[in-house]
Amino acid sequence: MIGAGASLRTDVLTGFRRAVAAVDALSPEIAAAAERAAALYETGGRLVYVGAGASGLIAAQDAAELPGTFGLEPNRILKLIAGGGAHPFDIDAAAEDDAQAGAADMRALGSLAGSTVVAVSASGATPYTVAAARAAREAGAYVIALACRPGSPLLALGESALGLDTGEEALKGSTRLAAGTAQKCALGLFSTLLGEALGHVHAGRMVNVRAENDKLKRRALDIVIDISRVDEARARHALELAGGEVKYAILIASGATNASEAESLLVQARGRLAPALRRLGAS
Repeated sequence: MIGAGASLRTDVLTGFRRAVAAVDALSPEIAAAAERAAALYETGGRLVYVGAGASGLIAAQDAAELPGTFGLEPNRILKLIAGGGAHPFDIDAAAEDDAQAGAADMRALGSLAGSTVVAVSASGATPYTVAAARAAREAGAYVIALACRPGSPLLALGESALGLDTGEEALKGSTRLAAGTAQKCALGLFSTLLGEALGHVHAGRMVNVRAENDKLKRRALDIVIDISRVDEARARHALELAGGEVKYAILIASGATNASEAESLLVQARGRLAPALRRLGAS
């Protein structure tokens, strides 16, 4: 019995590898979508994630991590999940079929001109998600459609149509394995490149991280040490002067006299550390 699951194990892992390859093949399109979404966000737009079932949970997870990882404003990162968010980990299968709810939930957000909507569905045919994406287009949003079935209705609605070819699942009828892995990878790539385009990634570090617990405070300290090439005592002092703002602290540790000068440098550099450090003569 020990080897009874070997075939299934191989099939599942093969599907995972295929999922990552599908994201790799689509990475230029994902990067382009991230650049456009970043440009819209920078001018005041919102970022809305929408999905149902497992796809909705994967989308919501990516959205939930953006404020802490990249310092994005929580009130501008919205999550729509079929069945509502009162019990987000209890999948409401019936709610996936409610197209009227999908449209209504999206319309309740008002005008979406200048905003980005990321609509996620493994099949690309989930009624809730398709209706929400259609309503988003009508409200003026830039729609990114992410699905794992070519030619699906959702992909037809996306200005950026990200069709991930993940093939047949090891468990026929399931979409949480290869398709779920591809969705998670694609969204992780998208949001990371979004953060980079907004200037919140520098030298592979999360320089706009919100240090809201001990682990993240240590991470913020290490980021200042690594980028500014200073000792721990100087990095701690810089973070104190910066009020915990990592970008400010990096600039202070690199020669800025105080938080006001650091802020001025960043304003001139549109929030990007590299040009701010060049202005300071510290790069």
